[in-house]
Amino acid sequence: MTKKDRLYLVLYIFITLLAATFVFLVVLPKDETLPPSSDIPGIPVIQGSPRTQSNAILAIPDLPPGEPQPGKVLLGEKLFNDPRLSSDSTVSCATCHDLSRGGADGRKFSVGVGSALGDFNSPTVFNTVFNFRQFWDGRAHTLSEQVSGPLTNIAEMASNWAIAVRRVSEDSEYRKAFGHEYGGEISEKTIADAIAHFETTLITPNAPFDRFLNGDTAAISDEAKKGYRYFTSFGCISCHQGVNIGGNFFQRFGVMGNYFVDRGDPVKADLGRYNVTGREEDRYVFKVPGLRNVAVTAPYFHDGSVATLDQAIDIMGRYQLGRTLSEEDRRYLAAFLESLTGEYRGERLKP
Repeated sequence: MTKKDRLYLVLYIFITLLAATFVFLVVLPKDETLPPSSDIPGIPVIQGSPRTQSNAILAIPDLPPGEPQPGKVLLGEKLFNDPRLSSDSTVSCATCHDLSRGGADGRKFSVGVGSALGDFNSPTVFNTVFNFRQFWDGRAHTLSEQVSGPLTNIAEMASNWAIAVRRVSEDSEYRKAFGHEYGGEISEKTIADAIAHFETTLITPNAPFDRFLNGDTAAISDEAKKGYRYFTSFGCISCHQGVNIGGNFFQRFGVMGNYFVDRGDPVKADLGRYNVTGREEDRYVFKVPGLRNVAVTAPYFHDGSVATLDQAIDIMGRYQLGRTLSEEDRRYLAAFLESLTGEYRGERLKP
């Protein structure tokens, strides 16, 4: 183990112990022990996000500054579903981010124009408004900035902004909508802004866990309650916290072991943030994914290499926590994670 790896290990252990200490010494009532999971009347606070308030993750958190206007949202939704933005008019944003499939596409790697395969597993588009950066490597700071990535990527929409602007401008309905919402300006900026406005509405409230936090003690099973206790005590919460239960900072994939050596066949995408910054300390570092709706967004990780939630939990235990999780441990954790599946437009998300 190198000196830098030892430093990462020390920092990670410190963060984990700090999170666990907070949960058990601050959140829980003083001079009381943790009751059996079936008797827990509430859940400890998940800290770490400016959108977290009082004693719970908000089921529907406040939107970022500048609440979207309904007209822009409707325009953005049409653009999100329009394959004409791609070079051959076959691929839209919704192709890889199917709102009926958990906001992703269920593939290891998405299929773009000409059957090209991308380099990363397509993450869910739901609740991305709460991520502090976009993409696995965090190369986009905002939802608007993110739009250019897939549109111009040769393995995705294989287009460019000149094509997109021209095709949108040729549509009379688009011209009318942009006239109303953007004073007639049809440009890279306004198209991206409209799509981003729509994406800020892709929030999935009313998960069973949210209902539990709001006082419905029967909303989740005793297994899920116990799973959340494990989630906090094992240290998962040290990376997966905040309103999106993740998505609010970067972390090295393989804190307690070399995932990439063990997996084999390394590729450039495995370098994570290093591809963005060129800094050695960013090698194998990725944005921590949010865990809302994780049960319906397989396959997992940036490489889409893991097909089941149970396997993903096992890998996280080994490579991030240095812990071998038993089958029972994984079952409880999976029950908790399954309770994070929310609703979109009144319907619970499905795989």
